[in-house]
Amino acid sequence: MPRVNVITRTGARHALNGAAGLPVMVVIRDSGLDELRALCGGNLSCATCHVYVAPECADLLPPIGEFENDLLDGSFHRTAASRLSCQIALTEALDGLTVQIAPED
Repeated sequence: MPRVNVITRTGARHALNGAAGLPVMVVIRDSGLDELRALCGGNLSCATCHVYVAPECADLLPPIGEFENDLLDGSFHRTAASRLSCQIALTEALDGLTVQIAPED
């Protein structure tokens, strides 16, 4: 079961296990961490699951899609490390992925 390391807005660190194939957003939401709002439930219609991917993990992810890019463009907190956690499918290759929950817009 792949592990996702999540850093909250307060800096608390959590190691979460999730089933391969699940979106990282679901793993975080189902863990009980309430900082990740995920209002659209992963339907790619909001950006409330915005995270920053650790630089050492960025090359492991597929390229950002057009709709994800457009949604992130609306965030005041977008950086080069920004991704929507609903668009990151957890895989064994991503075991140890580290993300930080972005500030709320």
